[in-house]
Amino acid sequence: MNVQLILTGVLSFFWGGFVTPLSIRLAHEYRIMDLPGGRKIHKTHTPRGAGLGLWAGYLLWALYFVPLFPAVRYSAAAATLVFFCGYMDDMKSLSPFIRLAVHFFASALVVFSLPLPALSKAVCLVWITGVTSAYNLIDGINGLCISVFISSAVSLCFTGGYYFGMAGAAMALGVLCWNFPMARTFLGDGGSTLLGFLFASHFVTVVSPAAAKIPLHELILLLLLWGGLPVFDTLVAFSRRILKGKSPFYPDRGHLHHRLIAILRSNLGVVACLLAVHSLSLACGAAVLTRIR
Repeated sequence: MNVQLILTGVLSFFWGGFVTPLSIRLAHEYRIMDLPGGRKIHKTHTPRGAGLGLWAGYLLWALYFVPLFPAVRYSAAAATLVFFCGYMDDMKSLSPFIRLAVHFFASALVVFSLPLPALSKAVCLVWITGVTSAYNLIDGINGLCISVFISSAVSLCFTGGYYFGMAGAAMALGVLCWNFPMARTFLGDGGSTLLGFLFASHFVTVVSPAAAKIPLHELILLLLLWGGLPVFDTLVAFSRRILKGKSPFYPDRGHLHHRLIAILRSNLGVVACLLAVHSLSLACGAAVLTRIR
């Protein structure tokens, strides 16, 4: 591991840790608060918008590494769209269809620049869009979304995406200090969707040379495994809502973390359990990726 990589990780960690208080102050000033009640399980008014530091940190990372990885120009522009769409939603609720359209367009900016067959591009486009929203859907208890992203980002280091994997995991770890176990801030929709998009877009970019050579069914299996817990939970939630005759975008307290918190009565226990499930899925995905490479 070279010095540049280590230094990037250290700086990213301190960026996440020291910039987050600024986002908390802005949330208080502009009343970007997450209020308790309804399907939410927290009991106090909590500032949200911690994704602001993550977005700014990613742009700085992209500016530094764009000479080495020109494709980050697309991911940085797309990530900005995803973040600001979510940040606006934190301030005033947007239609789920508007958010979906923005996520779809942002995903297209990344996918259409990759050397993939047309059908593979379509599958990757749907997957990145879905993962972007899926990370938002699992952001229901302290530390879960960030922990899942850290696990996913670390796994990227074993696929060749170690420059972003190291920086992304370290920056998210810095933010986690403010979100777990006692949340002094929440990611908000801007932060959670940003994390989902960054992982998904970088993963597809890194594996695109291998993905271009494999059958479509193997690509779908690979993406499902690397999507892990967020994708599985989203598929279950959407299926449950549709079977009940409701919109798949209708919010409820039927997610896996909601059910487990009622059983375990421990936030730490739920995060540990679900993180283990996600890590197992990533490990299986890594095994499939190794075989197809």
